[in-house]
Amino acid sequence: MTRDFSDLRINPDRMLASFTQLALIGATADGGVDRPTFSEAHLSARKWLKEEIERSGLEFRTDGAGNHSAFLACADKHAPAFLIGSHLDSVPNGGRFDGALGVMAALEVLKTVGENGIRLKVNLEAIDFTDEEGTLVGLLGSAALAGHLRQKDLESPRGGRENLTAGMRRAGLSDESMLSAARPKDSLARYLELHIEQGKRLERAGIDIGIVSAIVGIWSYRLSFIGRADHAGTTTMDDRRDASLGASAFTLAARELVMRDFPNCVVNVGKMDFAPGAFNIVPARVDLALEFRSADDDEFKRLDAALLDLAAKEAARFGLELKTEFLGKHTPAIMSDEIRSAFANACDDLGLTHVSLSSGAGHDGQSLVVLCPVGMIFVPSMEGASHSPREFTKWEDCVNGANVLLQAVLRLTAR
Repeated sequence: MTRDFSDLRINPDRMLASFTQLALIGATADGGVDRPTFSEAHLSARKWLKEEIERSGLEFRTDGAGNHSAFLACADKHAPAFLIGSHLDSVPNGGRFDGALGVMAALEVLKTVGENGIRLKVNLEAIDFTDEEGTLVGLLGSAALAGHLRQKDLESPRGGRENLTAGMRRAGLSDESMLSAARPKDSLARYLELHIEQGKRLERAGIDIGIVSAIVGIWSYRLSFIGRADHAGTTTMDDRRDASLGASAFTLAARELVMRDFPNCVVNVGKMDFAPGAFNIVPARVDLALEFRSADDDEFKRLDAALLDLAAKEAARFGLELKTEFLGKHTPAIMSDEIRSAFANACDDLGLTHVSLSSGAGHDGQSLVVLCPVGMIFVPSMEGASHSPREFTKWEDCVNGANVLLQAVLRLTAR
């Protein structure tokens, strides 16, 4: 007979104490944290996590990708692992809640389950994934665990090969260890994550919990608009092949295209490099970094074609050549209906309002959907601030999210 754990709650004061201690590691003067992957602060945070896990009487584990875990075993040594967690790394000068809240909540769930002697039918594992933020390689730890990571990803990482090898050396890792971290599909039961929303939807609607329906896919390109360098003073305006015009026109037109035809998507031009890059030379070349996101795969493909077609038209309008370099993609990840239902039922029993919404940010869960059912919940972010020291979520909302996580875990795992 299944026991009733509907009245069980996490210890909010204990979780706050852990969260506060963690926030001191890599703390910045303006209230944020600076813990890029494999930095001194990040490695210190992981050392603290290991000690915290061991102080709690839980088993500490790590793998070849440097993922750190607290492990609570069930009676069946062959049972799969039920993963819950997030990440401790941050963007440079980021906030205290992004990732860290999910790890602290997951650890608190294990503490609560363990101290109440609850028997589970799976092993429960609270995990801190390596480099979710992509300082070196995007979703590095979860991609390694899921078996997606390839040698080529390590040879040409977005953060630079030299930075990656130096960071791995500091962490005691290597290419070989990274590629050894893959787990077989039958070793994982589910993956659940609590995260701050990083947007304004929940706060604006006054809703307690967001139950994620899908994690957006992300595609990225480098577009190069190529013209001709000329004297900026002696070349008439109508006789120029100015690469900046094509790049700028595309950036503005892409915004209008997405707002008009793809209202559920977003597009971003995050960087432009001008060459030769001088006041008195008409730009011969502009390279821009293009990224766009959608939660729907068919819509994603249409947006991809529309943006590349738009870039070609704007290049032709200004007499420019266009070169495109595909830099990679993450496909949209659909969340498990079973887990979403467990979250909704937990919210109802806890008296919390909830709504279904998609995630506009990437998360480790999208790496794991090929291995096991995945689910996520969001708690409100004040003013939608994230990746900034302004990032803040009321502690009451953090506790609500942790209790929903606990109750969903119990619904899905308890005997």
